[in-house]
Amino acid sequence: MTLSDFFAAHPKAALAFSGGVDSAFLLWAARTYGCDVRAYYVHSAFQPAFELKDAERLAEELKAPMTVLEADILSVPPAAANGPDRCYHCKTALFPLLRAAAARDGYPLLLDGTNASDDAGDRPGMRALRELAVRSPLRECGISKAEVRARSREAGLFTWNKSAYACLATRIPTGTPITAEALSKVEGAENALMALGFSDFRVRLFHGAARLQFTPAQWREAAARKDELLSALEPYFDTVLLDFETRTGG
Repeated sequence: MTLSDFFAAHPKAALAFSGGVDSAFLLWAARTYGCDVRAYYVHSAFQPAFELKDAERLAEELKAPMTVLEADILSVPPAAANGPDRCYHCKTALFPLLRAAAARDGYPLLLDGTNASDDAGDRPGMRALRELAVRSPLRECGISKAEVRARSREAGLFTWNKSAYACLATRIPTGTPITAEALSKVEGAENALMALGFSDFRVRLFHGAARLQFTPAQWREAAARKDELLSALEPYFDTVLLDFETRTGG
């Protein structure tokens, strides 16, 4: 099945839209293949401000209608507790909000941007999508992350080479309760690093300190610009650690 086939069979749908690479491409595809699609962005403390700006920009460029929903995710105890199933509880809290808004607007089918490269195992977030009957056209059509990027580039989408960016909650160690203050510090620190020109990195909490993870290509630059990094992060963290672990996703 191709995306053209999918949208021919489902000509009206709501899209859970994050402004990331996958949902951006899916929104483009839906518009390209004639689907009556509306994007829904759920804004919570787990999403950084730049993601909403990217989502708004892309929706405007594609002339796609978009609705922004506000959600107090920290008022959901299992999500704020940050246990191993945090993602499950987050999705089971937010997607019904999105589905209800879509239904009010006349969109009974709900889509998300999960692609064929995503592990479908028993990950908490995937389990929530299955239980909530959310359809994932990219996955169903066998479209991988690499193909999403390649086709996004061909389509002229500015998101084609956007770095993967998991929600801010992933920066807090599992088992450590999530607070608005902690999320604010992480977001501020990551914005500061982006302003210095760094990309594809993570600022993770580690016993009250900022644990910086860069790709190997940026380790040398980060070390050489130590004083700049410390100055930029001083408003947010007293202690800054450089971690040579290469994993930045999630």
